[in-house]
Amino acid sequence: MKFPQEYTLKQIATIIGCNYIGDDNFPVHGMNEIHVVTPGDIVFVDHPKYYDKALGSAATIVLINKEVECPEGKSLLISDDPFRDFNKLTQFFKPFEASKLPISDSAKIGENTVIQPNVFIGNNVVIGKGCTIHANVSIYDNAVIGDNVIIHAGTVLGASAFYYKKRPEGFDQLLSGGRVVIENNVDIGAGCTIDRGVTGDTTIKEGAKIDNQVQIGHDSVIGKKCLIASQVGIAGCTIIEDEVTIWGQVGITSGVTIGEKAVISAKSGVSKSLAGGKSYFGIPADDFRSKYKEIAAIRKIPELIEKLNKI
Repeated sequence: MKFPQEYTLKQIATIIGCNYIGDDNFPVHGMNEIHVVTPGDIVFVDHPKYYDKALGSAATIVLINKEVECPEGKSLLISDDPFRDFNKLTQFFKPFEASKLPISDSAKIGENTVIQPNVFIGNNVVIGKGCTIHANVSIYDNAVIGDNVIIHAGTVLGASAFYYKKRPEGFDQLLSGGRVVIENNVDIGAGCTIDRGVTGDTTIKEGAKIDNQVQIGHDSVIGKKCLIASQVGIAGCTIIEDEVTIWGQVGITSGVTIGEKAVISAKSGVSKSLAGGKSYFGIPADDFRSKYKEIAAIRKIPELIEKLNKI
């Protein structure tokens, strides 16, 4: 998330009410999660296990819960609760804005786009030309939809990220200030849910085709001309490269990359990154050759036990 203008370190510290290490006028351009930070961004860290990763990231401002040595060329915001203060910044720069109309006055809708009854279109949404948005679709604030996109009934674009911190009193949600971006010629089936990014974009690239009842988590990227069958669940921060095929009821964990033109068979569970150009199945998913060897070995276990009992 980039701020509408440059802020200073002192101004940001004042917003969240914390101490800081660095020049008062150190420039701050935005805030992001660690996997998408760039120079000028704030990143937060609240566990010693991840201090080095945050301090060594591209971010030049680190919101941290301990006073540590500040790396050269960077600044620190010292907070007793970085998670809480990251949420304060999201609330400050991207506050929730209630809609008063089914289709917001600030929405921009292109020529020859059809909007069926009972569709909700939030604030600052942009929809391109020649789209068809079927009944009961909900498109939350700031979503961007390209040309010739089809979205079937009951789909929701832009719900909050499933991202929580456990507190003694319950779970505290990390607020979502990002967007959903749908490129040209994408088809999205009925009853799908695509969560917006926490600070960046959840992106469906050109020509992707998504079946009914698919869940795509925050900040994930679905590549060009991917095919995703029904009831697939893709966790947040996942990268699906171009022309990947994912069959029904596949589950994919967060933060992994599926390589270009990979094929994942139905009901597989993906727990690690997978190289492109191969076919995978099973739990955990592995390439066909390795999985068949594993199955063949398992089938020999009763025979081996019988031989051992005869010794």
